[in-house]
Amino acid sequence: MKRLWLIFAQTVTICLGILFLVATLRPQWLPGGAPISSVLDNAPAALQAGPAAAPVSYAAAVARAAPSVVNIYTSKHVDVPLVPLPADPRLEQFLRGLPGFTRREASTSLGSGVIARPDGAILTNYHVIEAADAIEVRLRDGRRATAKLIGADPESDLAVLKIDLPDLPAIAFDPNPAVHVGDVVLAIGNPFGVGQTTTQGIVSAVGRNRLGLNTYEDFIQTDAAINPGNSGGALIDTRGELVGINTAIYSETGGSLGIGFAIPATAAHRILDEILAHGRVRRGWLGLEPQDITPDLAQAFHLKDTRGAITARVLPGGPAARAGVRVGDVLRALNDQPVEDAYDLLNRLAPLPPDSTARLTLLRQGRTLTLDVKVGIRPPVRGPGH
Repeated sequence: MKRLWLIFAQTVTICLGILFLVATLRPQWLPGGAPISSVLDNAPAALQAGPAAAPVSYAAAVARAAPSVVNIYTSKHVDVPLVPLPADPRLEQFLRGLPGFTRREASTSLGSGVIARPDGAILTNYHVIEAADAIEVRLRDGRRATAKLIGADPESDLAVLKIDLPDLPAIAFDPNPAVHVGDVVLAIGNPFGVGQTTTQGIVSAVGRNRLGLNTYEDFIQTDAAINPGNSGGALIDTRGELVGINTAIYSETGGSLGIGFAIPATAAHRILDEILAHGRVRRGWLGLEPQDITPDLAQAFHLKDTRGAITARVLPGGPAARAGVRVGDVLRALNDQPVEDAYDLLNRLAPLPPDSTARLTLLRQGRTLTLDVKVGIRPPVRGPGH
């Protein structure tokens, strides 16, 4: 019996082996059989491609945006001391003013810019062209032109230049871009003067502020390599549309460490429009200096939390002074929306139209007051040095 069972098992095994070989090598011998090659021919392209699929490339995005990114060369004359200067800033300033203590020398620097409009309006960083005696712009196609400074906004570190050349390729821009952490971005500029270069990375964070770079900060953080000379260049998405203006890096050595900051394109275009229309950026202003509420100040003013801002100074004759705001008032809300801190207050005041009315809710000696203040225009302020 065992012998018969063994013979049966061997026979079944051999038959299954023969069936497998026929199905693999000669499927047409089987009823309804089809060659494996024809099955693969009808498979989806992604399955046919397998590991030989074409690699991801951003060449189309770069080709669309790169012609709009320009190299900027500036020259200016600076006072160079003939002897080492002391560490005391006041003594240094006094010595610089003495005749024969310094000599004038020409200095050159470089940066990048973005053609924002076909008429030759170019966006760049203020620190790229600050105090420049002459500005030259070089396009990717080799053309050169002397640029005129239309206006600058040191508080956001942006400036607008104008060149007079035909057929200028303005960069593509979405007025309402959706930028998210993890989005792939490309930085185009002229690092170290080597020529136009593209680097790739992702958006690491959005809404970065309190970095001490500008008065008004709302940066896109990226790990795309940004180096000296990239300032003013374009940060684009994978469609080749402008996402931001590359502005600064965090570095202790001057080289890229994967922490770069760009001004969002929407904010940059808003400043561009203001400068072209008015020669400068007009921001809402109340004529007061807010200060963050520290735990010690909250205790001194008998406050339950640190939300809001304390009025540290009121400009005599300014909008806040005329409305009755006093030093020591705790600003709790602007237009019925809570104020988180001094930075939040400044950023929410900035877009308010001149001559509009702002409603301030404040605490004064434990009492809640509401004051209507006529919004003024913030006086021009020189931004931090770069």
